[in-house]
This record gives sequence, structure tokens and C-alpha cells, in this order.
Amino acid sequence: MVAASDSLAVGISLSAGNRHDAPEGRELVKAMGKSKKKIPILMDKAYEGDETRKTMRQNGYKPVVPPKSNRKKPWKYNKKQYKQRNIVERFFRRIKQFRKVFTRYDKLDTVYISFVYLAMICILLK
Repeated sequence: MVAASDSLAVGISLSAGNRHDAPEGRELVKAMGKSKKKIPILMDKAYEGDETRKTMRQNGYKPVVPPKSNRKKPWKYNKKQYKQRNIVERFFRRIKQFRKVFTRYDKLDTVYISFVYLAMICILLK
């Protein structure tokens, strides 16, 4: 999910349970289109791969993600900006307040994503 604030998602996509989320994240960024400004994208360490950061830069975004502790060549990142990632985490917390989203009992992705959209609509209407 790409979230713009603690109550607004820009894009969402489901990945298979046996796949990593980073390829889906790259596809979401490509689908958003190129940015004319260097908009920072705050990501957790799961998205710190070279390919993901490269995709962000190619599309005009500034990846703000700390390197994993076992990186041989760590990079510098804006720690003050990275602390704002809690905004995205608050969005996930709000969505997971809906039991149907949190438990994910649905067998079909279309049914599950429908309830995620419904949860997002309810959050926006509050």
C-alpha cells in the first residue's frame, strides 16, 4: 500500500502469501507515474533493496529507508523524515480495527480487497 497520510491511501495491491511485498511495491510506484518533484517515500527495511530504491529514483521519488544492519555499504538517510513513517503505520492500525480485515478469513482476494476498500471508505467518512 502507498499511503499519503494516516487516512488516505494512494494505491493498494495484494501480493501472494508466498511472495515478498517489494515487487508489488515497485509496481505500485510505477502505476503512480513519474513525479516532477523529489517527493520522499518513507519505507520500512523490507523495501530497502537496491532494485526498489532504484525504481523510486527513476520515477522521481526520494526513497527514505534505513539500510539493514548487515549491509556492506550502508547509505545515509534522513532520520528526521524517517520518523514520520508512523503516519503510515497509523493508517494500517486504523484499517486493522475492522475485524474482517484484521483476521483475513476470506479465501478469495477479491472479497478481502473489497473489505479493505470498505474500511478505507469508513475511515475517510469519519
